[in-house]
Amino acid sequence: MMSLKDHFELLAAYNQRMNLKVYEASSQLCATNLAQDRGAFFGSILGTLNHIIVGDTIWLKRFATHPACLRSLQEVADIPNPKSLDHIAFNDIGSLSEHRFWLDRIIINWTAELSESDLDFILSYQNTKGISATKRYSSLVLHFFNHQTHHRGQVSTLLSQAGVDIGITDLLAEIQEETHA
Repeated sequence: MMSLKDHFELLAAYNQRMNLKVYEASSQLCATNLAQDRGAFFGSILGTLNHIIVGDTIWLKRFATHPACLRSLQEVADIPNPKSLDHIAFNDIGSLSEHRFWLDRIIINWTAELSESDLDFILSYQNTKGISATKRYSSLVLHFFNHQTHHRGQVSTLLSQAGVDIGITDLLAEIQEETHA
């Protein structure tokens, strides 16, 4: 039976593979098409991809306050806080891709270093509006991966509207077959 930690490692690997697919597909479009406002919550493909990075950065900086994660998330903890949830950190797909792949490497390493007991930690933080919250670390990590999946789904739709198919993105395709005992 897989532990919660094992599931998070699976989600980190899935996240990395799906980001690679999304960025490869996005790279097929010109800068104008990437920046075109398509009526999505964050406007464009580029805006939505930037939002995912902003969200990841905010959460990873919060996760870095966990005593067990100081080392694995130090690189992210040291970068400046995003200015807003719709902040455009990178205006071009090349720079955005480089940063995405850097973040994904950190996420893979971070989840590999987590222990089951680390996931029981209660994290206190403030959201971007300054409202305090205190929640279980494991639940926040689950939200972290769900947030990425949610917005990658939006990007998948935007890419499809632009004539680019990224292929199968279901997590089910990543889950290993099991043999009956």
